Amino acid sequence: MTFSKELTKGFIKDNPIFILVLGLCPTLAVTTSVMNGLGMGFAATFVLLCSNIIVSMIKGITPSKIRIPVYIVVIASFVTIVDMVMGAYLPGLHKSLGLFIPLIVVNCIILGRAEAFASRNNVIMSIADAIGMGLGFTLSLVVIATVREILGAGTWLGFRVTPLTYDPMLIAILAPGAFITLGFFDGPDQYG
Repeated sequence: MTFSKELTKGFIKDNPIFILVLGLCPTLAVTTSVMNGLGMGFAATFVLLCSNIIVSMIKGITPSKIRIPVYIVVIASFVTIVDMVMGAYLPGLHKSLGLFIPLIVVNCIILGRAEAFASRNNVIMSIADAIGMGLGFTLSLVVIATVREILGAGTWLGFRVTPLTYDPMLIAILAPGAFITLGFFDGPDQYG
């Protein structure tokens, strides 16, 4: 596969949320606003990119019996960096995302890409995979958050986009709204 194909497959063909159905816990929890979606998406993309690079570099020297714990330590190191930097420079977003930043350590997208791709490919292709999957994840979060924020608050990125007479649908920003919104993006071709 070429660099460009690897880079773009995470957008549509192998989108982590809409096609692979991975990473749904943060997807359902943080997409109450577009800013949260962007923050989580960029944080996960950074961790995915850095961990894919390191895993691809150490794959030849990592014993197979301990590869998963090694990958988790690598991922946890980058999550710690993201958590500390976000806490220092974006405290509002850090507070809004809360526990879901440390939980990136066990996000199945991150560990799955390390195990399924970075551990079997060179650094350049692992970079393409990480950027593509990370941006696909971010794009999905923003799309879901856009629907939920507009319907649930009448805003987009904090700016009012609905008439002042609009009565927001509270369910859109509550937990059931996340499931309902995600359900609308499920493709009909998937089941027959």
